[in-house]
Amino acid sequence: MDMERVPAQPPDEVLLVRAGNRDKDAFESFYDRFERRAFSLAYRIVGDRQQAEDAVQDGFLAIWKNAGHYDPARGSAGAWALGIVRNRAIDVLRSRASRTPDLDHDDDAALESRASELRTEEQALRRETGREIRSTLSTLPENQSRVIGLAFYGGFSQTEISDLLELPLGTVKGRMRLGMEKLRGELSSYEGDQA
Repeated sequence: MDMERVPAQPPDEVLLVRAGNRDKDAFESFYDRFERRAFSLAYRIVGDRQQAEDAVQDGFLAIWKNAGHYDPARGSAGAWALGIVRNRAIDVLRSRASRTPDLDHDDDAALESRASELRTEEQALRRETGREIRSTLSTLPENQSRVIGLAFYGGFSQTEISDLLELPLGTVKGRMRLGMEKLRGELSSYEGDQA
Protein backbone atom coordinates (compact mmCIF):
# COMPACT_ATOMS: atom_id res chain seq x y z
CA MET A 1 0.00 0.00 0.00
CA ASP A 2 1.27 3.38 -0.97
CA MET A 3 -0.13 5.69 1.67
CA GLU A 4 0.31 9.40 1.40
CA ARG A 5 2.34 10.74 4.23
CA VAL A 6 0.91 13.65 6.09
CA PRO A 7 3.68 16.07 6.98
CA ALA A 8 4.33 16.17 10.71
CA GLN A 9 3.08 19.30 12.41
CA PRO A 10 5.84 21.28 14.11
CA PRO A 11 5.78 21.40 17.91
CA ASP A 12 4.22 24.40 19.63
CA GLU A 13 7.62 25.71 20.68
CA VAL A 14 8.87 25.72 17.06
CA LEU A 15 5.76 27.59 15.91
CA LEU A 16 6.19 30.21 18.61
CA VAL A 17 9.88 30.71 17.82
CA ARG A 18 8.96 31.12 14.14
CA ALA A 19 6.24 33.58 15.12
CA GLY A 20 8.94 35.49 17.00
CA ASN A 21 10.72 35.79 13.66
CA ARG A 22 7.50 37.27 12.22
CA ASP A 23 6.32 34.10 10.43
CA LYS A 24 2.59 34.81 10.08
CA ASP A 25 1.74 31.26 9.00
CA ALA A 26 3.42 29.84 12.10
CA PHE A 27 1.53 32.30 14.29
CA GLU A 28 -1.78 31.38 12.64
CA SER A 29 -1.09 27.69 13.26
CA PHE A 30 -0.19 28.45 16.88
CA TYR A 31 -3.37 30.50 17.25
CA ASP A 32 -5.47 27.69 15.79
CA ARG A 33 -4.01 25.26 18.33
CA PHE A 34 -4.57 27.43 21.39
CA GLU A 35 -7.51 29.73 20.66
CA ARG A 36 -10.15 27.40 22.12
CA ARG A 37 -8.16 26.70 25.28
CA ALA A 38 -7.40 30.40 25.63
CA PHE A 39 -11.07 31.31 25.30
CA SER A 40 -12.06 28.64 27.82
CA LEU A 41 -9.52 29.99 30.30
CA ALA A 42 -10.54 33.63 29.80
CA TYR A 43 -14.24 32.78 30.03
CA ARG A 44 -13.73 30.89 33.29
CA ILE A 45 -11.99 33.93 34.73
CA VAL A 46 -14.25 36.77 33.54
CA GLY A 47 -17.57 34.92 33.14
CA ASP A 48 -18.63 37.00 30.14
CA ARG A 49 -18.34 35.88 26.51
CA GLN A 50 -17.54 39.29 24.98
CA GLN A 51 -14.99 40.19 27.64
CA ALA A 52 -13.39 36.74 27.30
CA GLU A 53 -13.12 37.25 23.53
CA ASP A 54 -11.54 40.66 24.13
CA ALA A 55 -9.05 39.17 26.62
CA VAL A 56 -8.12 36.45 24.11
CA GLN A 57 -7.67 39.01 21.33
CA ASP A 58 -5.50 41.23 23.55
CA GLY A 59 -3.58 38.17 24.74
CA PHE A 60 -2.79 36.91 21.25
CA LEU A 61 -1.80 40.40 20.14
CA ALA A 62 0.68 40.45 23.04
CA ILE A 63 1.85 36.95 22.11
CA TRP A 64 2.50 38.10 18.52
CA LYS A 65 4.38 41.20 19.73
CA ASN A 66 6.41 39.29 22.34
CA ALA A 67 6.94 35.91 20.69
CA GLY A 68 10.57 36.86 20.09
CA HIS A 69 11.08 36.91 23.86
CA TYR A 70 9.79 33.36 24.35
CA ASP A 71 12.50 31.05 25.70
CA PRO A 72 11.74 27.31 25.21
CA ALA A 73 14.14 26.49 28.05
CA ARG A 74 11.84 28.23 30.56
CA GLY A 75 8.68 26.24 29.82
CA SER A 76 6.19 25.07 27.26
CA ALA A 77 4.90 27.43 24.60
CA GLY A 78 1.32 26.64 25.58
CA ALA A 79 1.82 27.51 29.23
CA TRP A 80 3.62 30.73 28.26
CA ALA A 81 0.85 31.79 25.87
CA LEU A 82 -2.01 30.83 28.18
CA GLY A 83 -0.29 32.68 31.01
CA ILE A 84 -0.45 35.85 28.90
CA VAL A 85 -4.15 35.30 28.16
CA ARG A 86 -4.78 34.59 31.86
CA ASN A 87 -3.12 37.88 32.81
CA ARG A 88 -5.25 39.77 30.26
CA ALA A 89 -8.40 38.17 31.67
CA ILE A 90 -7.40 39.10 35.23
CA ASP A 91 -6.76 42.67 34.01
CA VAL A 92 -10.35 42.68 32.69
CA LEU A 93 -11.60 41.60 36.12
CA ARG A 94 -9.56 44.28 37.85
CA SER A 95 -10.78 47.02 35.52
CA ARG A 96 -14.37 45.85 35.94
CA ALA A 97 -14.01 45.89 39.73
CA SER A 98 -12.56 49.41 39.73
CA ARG A 99 -15.45 50.92 37.77
CA THR A 100 -18.19 52.61 39.73
CA PRO A 101 -21.67 53.06 38.31
CA ASP A 102 -22.63 56.50 37.09
CA LEU A 103 -25.63 57.84 38.96
CA ASP A 104 -27.83 60.68 37.85
CA HIS A 105 -28.41 63.20 40.60
CA ASP A 106 -32.15 62.59 40.37
CA ASP A 107 -31.96 58.81 40.37
CA ASP A 108 -33.78 58.11 43.67
CA ALA A 109 -34.31 54.45 42.85
CA ALA A 110 -30.58 53.88 42.46
CA LEU A 111 -29.85 55.71 45.69
CA GLU A 112 -32.51 53.77 47.58
CA SER A 113 -31.15 50.44 46.36
CA ARG A 114 -27.66 51.18 47.70
CA ALA A 115 -26.34 48.72 50.25
CA SER A 116 -26.84 49.38 53.90
CA GLU A 117 -23.92 50.61 55.99
CA LEU A 118 -23.43 47.12 57.43
CA ARG A 119 -23.33 45.52 53.98
CA THR A 120 -20.93 48.21 52.75
CA GLU A 121 -18.54 47.45 55.62
CA GLU A 122 -18.81 43.74 54.78
CA GLN A 123 -17.97 44.43 51.12
CA ALA A 124 -15.05 46.66 52.09
CA LEU A 125 -13.70 43.92 54.37
CA ARG A 126 -14.11 41.35 51.59
CA ARG A 127 -12.29 43.62 49.11
CA GLU A 128 -9.48 44.24 51.59
CA THR A 129 -9.16 40.50 52.23
CA GLY A 130 -9.08 39.89 48.47
CA ARG A 131 -6.31 42.44 48.07
CA GLU A 132 -4.36 40.81 50.87
CA ILE A 133 -4.77 37.37 49.28
CA ARG A 134 -3.60 38.66 45.87
CA SER A 135 -0.67 40.43 47.53
CA THR A 136 0.29 37.29 49.46
CA LEU A 137 -0.14 35.15 46.35
CA SER A 138 2.38 37.34 44.54
CA THR A 139 5.00 36.59 47.22
CA LEU A 140 4.84 32.83 46.58
CA PRO A 141 7.31 31.16 44.24
CA GLU A 142 6.04 31.51 40.66
CA ASN A 143 5.45 27.76 40.22
CA GLN A 144 3.16 27.73 43.29
CA SER A 145 1.31 30.96 42.55
CA ARG A 146 0.67 29.80 38.97
CA VAL A 147 -1.10 26.57 39.98
CA ILE A 148 -3.10 28.34 42.72
CA GLY A 149 -4.05 31.15 40.33
CA LEU A 150 -5.19 28.69 37.66
CA ALA A 151 -7.27 26.83 40.24
CA PHE A 152 -8.92 29.79 41.94
CA TYR A 153 -9.03 32.49 39.26
CA GLY A 154 -9.25 30.14 36.30
CA GLY A 155 -11.48 27.49 37.85
CA PHE A 156 -9.30 24.63 36.61
CA SER A 157 -9.11 21.29 38.37
CA GLN A 158 -5.70 19.90 39.37
CA THR A 159 -5.91 17.42 36.48
CA GLU A 160 -6.64 20.24 34.01
CA ILE A 161 -3.74 22.27 35.41
CA SER A 162 -1.49 19.21 35.01
CA ASP A 163 -2.47 18.96 31.34
CA LEU A 164 -2.27 22.71 30.78
CA LEU A 165 1.21 23.10 32.27
CA GLU A 166 2.39 19.69 31.05
CA LEU A 167 3.36 18.66 34.58
CA PRO A 168 2.77 15.41 36.47
CA LEU A 169 -0.40 15.53 38.57
CA GLY A 170 1.63 14.84 41.74
CA THR A 171 3.79 17.91 41.05
CA VAL A 172 0.70 20.10 40.66
CA LYS A 173 -0.78 18.73 43.90
CA GLY A 174 2.49 19.28 45.76
CA ARG A 175 2.86 22.86 44.55
CA MET A 176 -0.76 23.55 45.42
CA ARG A 177 -0.36 22.12 48.93
CA LEU A 178 2.88 24.02 49.64
CA GLY A 179 1.47 27.27 48.30
CA MET A 180 -1.74 26.93 50.29
CA GLU A 181 0.22 26.25 53.49
CA LYS A 182 2.25 29.42 52.93
CA LEU A 183 -0.91 31.41 52.15
CA ARG A 184 -2.61 30.18 55.32
CA GLY A 185 0.43 31.11 57.40
CA GLU A 186 0.69 34.58 55.90
CA LEU A 187 -3.04 35.26 56.11
CA SER A 188 -3.30 34.08 59.72
CA SER A 189 -0.52 36.52 60.68
CA TYR A 190 -2.40 39.24 58.73
CA GLU A 191 -5.62 38.49 60.65
CA GLY A 192 -3.66 38.58 63.92
CA ASP A 193 -2.34 42.04 63.02
CA GLN A 194 -5.89 43.28 62.34
CA ALA A 195 -7.24 42.17 65.75
